[in-house]
Amino acid sequence: MKIFLNSLGCDKNLCDGEEMLGLLAEAGYLFTDEISEADIIIINSCCFIGDAQEESINAIIEAGAYKKTGRCRMLIVSGCLSQRFSEEIMRELPEVDGILGTASYGDIVPLIEKIAENGKTGILGDINAPVHAGKKKVLCTGGHYAYLKIAEGCDKRCTYCIIPYVRGSYRSIPIEELVKQAKELVSGGVRELILVAQETTLYGLDLYGKKTLPLLLRKLSEIEELSWIRLMYCYPEEITDELLDEIASNKKVVNYLDIPVQSASDAVLKAMGRRTDKASLVRTINRIREKVPDIALRTTLISGFPGETQSDHEATLKFVRDMRFDRLGVFPYSKEDGTPAARMKGQILESVKKKRRDEIMTLQQQISLEKSEEFVGRRLKVFIEGRDTEDDIIVARTYRDAPEVDGYIFIDSNRDFISGEIVTVTVTGATEYDLTGELSDEETEFA
Repeated sequence: MKIFLNSLGCDKNLCDGEEMLGLLAEAGYLFTDEISEADIIIINSCCFIGDAQEESINAIIEAGAYKKTGRCRMLIVSGCLSQRFSEEIMRELPEVDGILGTASYGDIVPLIEKIAENGKTGILGDINAPVHAGKKKVLCTGGHYAYLKIAEGCDKRCTYCIIPYVRGSYRSIPIEELVKQAKELVSGGVRELILVAQETTLYGLDLYGKKTLPLLLRKLSEIEELSWIRLMYCYPEEITDELLDEIASNKKVVNYLDIPVQSASDAVLKAMGRRTDKASLVRTINRIREKVPDIALRTTLISGFPGETQSDHEATLKFVRDMRFDRLGVFPYSKEDGTPAARMKGQILESVKKKRRDEIMTLQQQISLEKSEEFVGRRLKVFIEGRDTEDDIIVARTYRDAPEVDGYIFIDSNRDFISGEIVTVTVTGATEYDLTGELSDEETEFA
């Protein structure tokens, strides 16, 4: 039986999908990249914002059509959408044969067996159950880099966010399990590990009584063939000097931090339930740059949160102008039923949300260009992604570039490289988001 998996949404969800594929492979199932050739289709869904819900529902409906026109005999929905709307999916989407919740993706093989024996069914599980690193993954990233999910759930309870309701409270995965999984990934060819969770900075607090992310970084860096370790989703108020010192001193941890701030208006931050304010954010960013001078900082913002005034928006614009993030993304506020923010007064028109998003991104484009131009003439180590055969050019990433969300550096060379190889380049040009470079044999200035 051949299986097709479509994993939507965030990289944490992708990790769950990869572990499902690992369990299926162990059980003897085969995989296909062609949905029309699949006997079983799995839609690993997302419901974080309205657009993600719509994408997931459309993917389910489109997959269901293959039960009539293709080989598909079984359609399964997993992930956040199935956890949040399990009854609605089973009732209103008759093409769906089974669902898995966010805490039960490890039951994918038993679910298939139950459906085969008894017809439509679902397994949701306890979203607050302890989490563990699964068995061997089947990677969906090409095999030269991998996401390592170090924790599940969140305790922050930001007023706009549905995640605690579908993924539960914050639960860390034990260090020894993560190191074991990381070693397996590296033995399979992975050279960059990207640490993810709803919040990575609190890692270990629930298990060990203190933030243990620096220790985890040290343990992972002892894996000999691992080259890069990257940190995502670091809440600014939880960043410690110990963590920054580890980043600065550990040669395998790239000088990159993703620190979602969401707004720079104190009134909006309070309404969001964020545990910080603008002054604290500025102090934290200055402290990060003081400790790690060549750090690349990424952030995300929400435009048009309920009650956000034009003055609030302008405060965020000024903050972006002053802080000069290397990378930045903006999402118009999405009203999610069941969250406190959905019930707030002062809901803002979609056109205003998008206008404010566009104004922030226009400003950030200029900042990104100026930041990129600072690297022209400098030497960098870059992580080879592969060759673009259409343009016959090598595609790589610098330490400033996380996969999928950031930019690339393009290298004009006839040499053949293996994906995951790290080479030195001299930067020759820059655009808003990407760089160009040429191979260099000289010493690098930046990892």
